[in-house]
Amino acid sequence: MVDEDRYCIDIITQIDAVRAALGRVEEEILRDHVGHCVEHAIASGNKADQRQKIAELMDVFGRTKR
Repeated sequence: MVDEDRYCIDIITQIDAVRAALGRVEEEILRDHVGHCVEHAIASGNKADQRQKIAELMDVFGRTKR
């Protein structure tokens, strides 16, 4: 769109749409991770694996807050 010299507001609107779509994909992948990987770590009783999965989640949440 930039190469085509499109109207700035149209470009910004498209960027916003892409961000929203990526946010939905991110949410779905995170939901899947919690539903499978984290759930498995909890059910396994493996404390080291549980701590690792929680640390990973905290890292992801910390990055998304920035």
